[in-house]
Amino acid sequence: MDQLPLLSILTWLPIVGGVLVLFAARGGDELPKQIALGVSVLTFVLSTFLWRPELYTTATMQFEEFAPWIEAFKVNYHLGIDGISLPLILLTTFMTVLVIIAGWEVIQDKTAQYMAAFLMMEGIMIGVFSALDAMLFYVFWEAMLIPMFIIIGVWGGPNRVYATLKFFLYTFLGSVFMLVSLIYLYFQAGSYEILDFHTLGIGMQAQKWIFIAFLLAFAVKIPMFPVHTWLPDAHVEAPTGGSVILAAIMLKMGGYGFLRFSLPITPDASQSLDWLLILLSLIAIVYIGFVALVQQDMKKLIAYSSIAHMGFVTLGLFIPFTILRATGSLSGVALGMEGGMVQMISHGLISGALFLCVGVMYDRVHSRDIADYGGVVNTMPKFASFMVLFALANAGLPGTSGFVGEFMVILSSFKANFWFAFLAGTTLILGAGYMLWLIKRTIFGEIANENVANLNDLNGREFIVLGALAVSVLALGLWPAPLVEVMHATIDNLIEHMMQSKI
Repeated sequence: MDQLPLLSILTWLPIVGGVLVLFAARGGDELPKQIALGVSVLTFVLSTFLWRPELYTTATMQFEEFAPWIEAFKVNYHLGIDGISLPLILLTTFMTVLVIIAGWEVIQDKTAQYMAAFLMMEGIMIGVFSALDAMLFYVFWEAMLIPMFIIIGVWGGPNRVYATLKFFLYTFLGSVFMLVSLIYLYFQAGSYEILDFHTLGIGMQAQKWIFIAFLLAFAVKIPMFPVHTWLPDAHVEAPTGGSVILAAIMLKMGGYGFLRFSLPITPDASQSLDWLLILLSLIAIVYIGFVALVQQDMKKLIAYSSIAHMGFVTLGLFIPFTILRATGSLSGVALGMEGGMVQMISHGLISGALFLCVGVMYDRVHSRDIADYGGVVNTMPKFASFMVLFALANAGLPGTSGFVGEFMVILSSFKANFWFAFLAGTTLILGAGYMLWLIKRTIFGEIANENVANLNDLNGREFIVLGALAVSVLALGLWPAPLVEVMHATIDNLIEHMMQSKI
């Protein structure tokens, strides 16, 4: 396994598998579905060979692959991973398997194309997390928009055209500024190697412009306040699988971008402008939490919840300099950044699970309106158990993964400023408010109408999908150490680099 180009296999196997699925479409729907499931499972199994904790005791890139690509511009096919990208790749391969299974019987129109789009998107997302050449990263980053655009545009709701155009324009326009910065960095470094960018001695003024350009690209992807408005529309119109991958994986690419580009390449600008990121993060946590409270559409409520919870990611990533200024010590710095990473993985599992739960109800009642439900526990007790678990995890219940990342970031915030921690802690109240109110109105109480009275509980396929996510949420909540330990050396190295470069 050590001799195999494992990252290339993981990147291109789903893409090639997607092409095979399209060719198999002429033989009916069963063969394409079987190929899609087989390829996604094989990709997940192969990705587990990346999890060798002893390799990540240093910050050195692992499983590196290098080949010249466009030699005239010194663009290379360069892949490699560290303790930051490894968990995100595993999350991608795991969630893709569940999305394929979840759409097995639900998608009746253009089934092969649906499965192929998700496989291709899986390969592209793995490419984003493993690219060590900036131009290769940018190609994967932009290519990711195409399958998601198709998924929402073809299998989405009645306003899918508006949602897809808004999604595409927001994310594409933000990325243009990143491209300009990458070209500038190329002329400074003489190559597109991301690790070479990390060692550049760029002046403060140039750093600020580069930081702002990166911010425009990554803030839209997370999405941060105030460039978040595309996300609820995209979630509402997307099919269930699209919402799952959008929430579980694509939003995490903004956080990954900050870790891979903004913090190591522009540490001085990150220190100078950290107040802006902290302010936007706290606004997202508090204000968007209140917005979630008034939603009547289940998908919109979970979408706004995602924006609020992703605020913890950016808060954890940009709190280090504030801690250093407040205490003169690095104590708590790693805790915040690692908490942000844990929050990314946890939110991927929980938000994906919640969107799948909404999909289960929508498949039966064909409505996402909270008012159309009530008393679901009486007819779907197994489903209700899962829904309550994921709702409580989203609210930060101790013992679930939703508690771990948020608690780490809040503890770190105390080191910087009491009011940062206080405002961040309001999510425990607001999150409990909108999630418990959602559960009260949909799951508990008397049977509200005939549609609810005729509901059938989870079938075997749905139980497997939700059960796998429930085990993951509880395992990470009860034993987060393996995840934290595998990223520890990389985070420590990043902090050391940031502090050495700080003016």
